[in-house]
Amino acid sequence: MAKVLYYNIDDNLDYENKLLKEWGVEDVELIEIKDPKGTENFVDHINETKADGLVVEYEQVTKEVMDKCPNLKIVSLQSIGYNNVDIAAATEKKIAVTNIPGFCAEEVSVHAIGLMIDLVRKITFFDKSVRAGKWDPLLGYKTYRMTGKTFGMVFFGEIPKQMVPVLKALGLEILVYAPTKTKEFLAEYGCKKADSLEELLKASDFVSLHCPLIKDVTYHLIGEKELKLMKKEAFLINTARGSVVDEPALVKALKDGTIKGAGIDVIEDETNEKSDLFELENVVITPHAAFVSEDSFYDGRKRALEQLVQRLSKKIRPTTLVNKDVEIEF
Repeated sequence: MAKVLYYNIDDNLDYENKLLKEWGVEDVELIEIKDPKGTENFVDHINETKADGLVVEYEQVTKEVMDKCPNLKIVSLQSIGYNNVDIAAATEKKIAVTNIPGFCAEEVSVHAIGLMIDLVRKITFFDKSVRAGKWDPLLGYKTYRMTGKTFGMVFFGEIPKQMVPVLKALGLEILVYAPTKTKEFLAEYGCKKADSLEELLKASDFVSLHCPLIKDVTYHLIGEKELKLMKKEAFLINTARGSVVDEPALVKALKDGTIKGAGIDVIEDETNEKSDLFELENVVITPHAAFVSEDSFYDGRKRALEQLVQRLSKKIRPTTLVNKDVEIEF
């Protein structure tokens, strides 16, 4: 019987157990543990349950964790991002790492566009000012029409693809910085390719981040230097990962007028839920909620469970491997 530990995951496992029953899977046992101490007891819980599979949300699955958990065969993530897992170490130890690409593309694409509209029309700003007793439509920064403006996308996966038709309908031109995508490929979606991040930052009225967090590649991709390249009238939108942006540099840029405003769904310190961005009026901020809907919630859980069943019950290579070169022993 293969055992899978769900560690500090929201909700219970009734849905997953129902799916296992419907699928006729009887050789996988799901174990739920919620421990407020988190990392302190993380490894102990993995070994006490003799877990072959692991599902986590925020815990870091480092090389040190894997070294101490010899039973571990798969880490299945209920997310697109995988920056909390040491992929190189997992591959070396023949541990499969899976994610669920595109599971919340519709939700995040709508959320990113919503942040853009909110910033341009100052919806949240006005809501707060009216509730504070100020009925004045001229408060705050000056706004402009979106028609003819340039919307810059950093990377071009499923989420940006779904945004394109809506952005086009709003009259925006779309510029994309995506090193792995050709000019011809982007043209099929009606987008223009930027040859460098610098080109995109200088030309865009909106800069929307859609890249994964990769150490030494996209960590602090947007810092003080990059923010200074942006137009003073520009807005930054981040629905990717908090650490793609150097947060203190962004706070400074928003305070001194380097850029006009920002729409933020992710922060660098989500464990402690703290950020100086919370105090700024020219920021619209949501609690890493872009992916949330009842549909995406259950779709993500189902797809993550499918990967576990493929590896531990069906004894086949999972279909959404992050470490595609991993050697798996059955």
